Amino acid sequence: MNVTVVGAGVAGLTVATELAERGCKVEVIDRAESFGRDTCSWYAGGMLAPWCEGDTAEEPVVRLGQEALSWWRKHVPEVIENGSLVVAPARDTGELARFARRTRAHETIDAATLAELEPDLQGRFRQALFFTGEAHLDPRKAIAALTEKLAGSGVNISYGTALEDHRISGSVVVDTRGFAARDVLKDLRGVKGEMLVLKAKGVEFSRPVRLLHPRSPVYLVPRSDGHFMVGATQIEAEDRGRITARGMVDLLNAAYAVHPAFAEAEIIETGADVRPAFPDNLPRLRWHGRTLHVNGLFRHGFLLAPACARMAAEAIDSPGYKPELMDEDHRERSIA
Repeated sequence: MNVTVVGAGVAGLTVATELAERGCKVEVIDRAESFGRDTCSWYAGGMLAPWCEGDTAEEPVVRLGQEALSWWRKHVPEVIENGSLVVAPARDTGELARFARRTRAHETIDAATLAELEPDLQGRFRQALFFTGEAHLDPRKAIAALTEKLAGSGVNISYGTALEDHRISGSVVVDTRGFAARDVLKDLRGVKGEMLVLKAKGVEFSRPVRLLHPRSPVYLVPRSDGHFMVGATQIEAEDRGRITARGMVDLLNAAYAVHPAFAEAEIIETGADVRPAFPDNLPRLRWHGRTLHVNGLFRHGFLLAPACARMAAEAIDSPGYKPELMDEDHRERSIA
């Protein structure tokens, strides 16, 4: 089977990986000139936190997201399996209790245990939730590792190549363009997210830390060399423009609330992009002719891409397979 994957973000590269491992001849195209600010997944947080997502996400996100832990461990280096923490200021302890009721696979820890896990949080919070089975990775390093691995498997990745200008050589097309596919997926909407990368002196974390707040909960994900990714706002908007003043203030205030050393942090990078989402915020697989659309991963790109890729590869490989995330009226493929 020859397959052309459109889009070299996390969805496209995981699909390409699954297909290549099944023996398909795969090519990947992306209209961006290279992996960077103009591509999907550039601003991702890289948290593999299925149980934390149970606070706001539907059950399939929690269940299918658990596949991501073993998938990423198998395919890329530097998956950090230190769990994740959820904290709240003393005035918002009700939010922590609510989060605990809506999620599972965690333990409630006191201030002393929190200090043992993260010494730089000593004296900062009275309680925390510790999700021991969760993990995180650096998204940009993970994408680079997948790209290198695919190239070594004979998969050609062509940047600077738009779908409309490319002569499709595959017998099947997998469209993973994200929000750019709204010309076909009419019920796809955009949800803007904003993020910062800070470089802080005098503070280190071993795992992601989520700060709960009734209005603007955020997370801090540690990266190398004292860098932290701080994200992410959630705005019902389709503007891929720069971060807003409100987004910047909310993210910086939240980082400061976690640790005052962030007040002196250097702002290394700011970013904003649009997450593709369907009305129920769950991803979809849809056949349109010989094109299989894999889209709507919302804020769960690295978490749900492995499960979506597995279903996409099985749908292409086995015509009778009925993917869980495929709409009833899009279950039959039609390949000329």
